[in-house]
Amino acid sequence: TEIALAESGLEFTGFEIDLQSKPEWYATRVNPASKVPAIAYGGPVVAPDDPSPESTKLAESLVLLEFIADLSTPGTLLPTDPVLRAKVRFFIHTVTNTIESTFLAVVLRGEPVEKVLESIEKIQSLLPNEGYAIGSQFTIADAAVAPFLARLEVILAEGIGAFDAG
Repeated sequence: TEIALAESGLEFTGFEIDLQSKPEWYATRVNPASKVPAIAYGGPVVAPDDPSPESTKLAESLVLLEFIADLSTPGTLLPTDPVLRAKVRFFIHTVTNTIESTFLAVVLRGEPVEKVLESIEKIQSLLPNEGYAIGSQFTIADAAVAPFLARLEVILAEGIGAFDAG
């Protein structure tokens, strides 16, 4: 979401939430599921740690990416061409349904990391020879996959999910 906001050119006020110690007000005033990221949109301008009840609260990464693209100048994060828009959404769908499930299997159940690598190869087969996820333009497809790949790099480098037998 932060990447999409930065690329959008939209004005926004960011606020970091400590995932280990979320403020009490977060679940009741921003996201009842207490998940991040979330956006408070509209309403009066207030400090991020004092969200207005008049603002609309939105959550879920992929929903927020589409929302940010909708607020941006047309074509900035989501192409105006319907075929390219569909390719963006297909790429996101494929990443979500391919890599994320194998990623969780490796991290949570200690399954072989090769499963993630096979999923990455599947995603790579969708990529053009150069540029971004669907071509020459950075889109929400890139913003959707970048944080996952960054987490994956850390997890693999630190051996998280690599459990000894027994």
